[in-house]
Amino acid sequence: MSRVKTVYQSQFPYHISSRCINKEWFNLEMDLVWDVFCEELYMTNLLYDLQIHSFVLMSNHYHLIASTPDANISKCMQYFSRSVSLRLTTMGNRINQTFAGRYFKSILHQPNHYLNTYKYCYRNPVTAKICDKVQDYPYSSLNGKLGGSRLGLHILNDDTLFPNTDECLRWLNTSLETTHLEAIRCAVKRKYFTLRLRKDVEFEGPCFLKDRPF
Repeated sequence: MSRVKTVYQSQFPYHISSRCINKEWFNLEMDLVWDVFCEELYMTNLLYDLQIHSFVLMSNHYHLIASTPDANISKCMQYFSRSVSLRLTTMGNRINQTFAGRYFKSILHQPNHYLNTYKYCYRNPVTAKICDKVQDYPYSSLNGKLGGSRLGLHILNDDTLFPNTDECLRWLNTSLETTHLEAIRCAVKRKYFTLRLRKDVEFEGPCFLKDRPF
């Protein structure tokens, strides 16, 4: 099967995700893995101006929402993926490469697409039953924005979380219906995020978020 042609654009954010080869764990303490990812995201921002909206690191994959003002998503991810893989492979004494093939990326070309993905990413640890509240997961930019973990990378101002923090957290901590969750999982693997749900459930969130621009 031929690869999906990359769309280079600077207007909308991307959701980006990649998983460890064979769905293995990173084979390192999560604190160390978090530091590596944060350091390399920091460098990717510095060298290629990758603008980071949110980042969640799981035990064998990650979720990143980022924008590319220079329309250079391939350069950004080539540098980032290669640097992270090399460091983790060396530190974890692995024989195989770290990541399983190419990363997934999806263009979030509508505000509700961004918000659905934002919630999906930050709820990943809760969905996986690692923690009860989204803000309690230490390997997440949300936790760092709220003063929990060390971030170690430059994050864009979060107009979704601030200044309505309590209401936003209530929304994030409200579970998604199973059909909605599965629809988002499929949507973030498409070139352009496409949520195939009834129109009345395409957005689930507090009114202050509705129609919020990027």
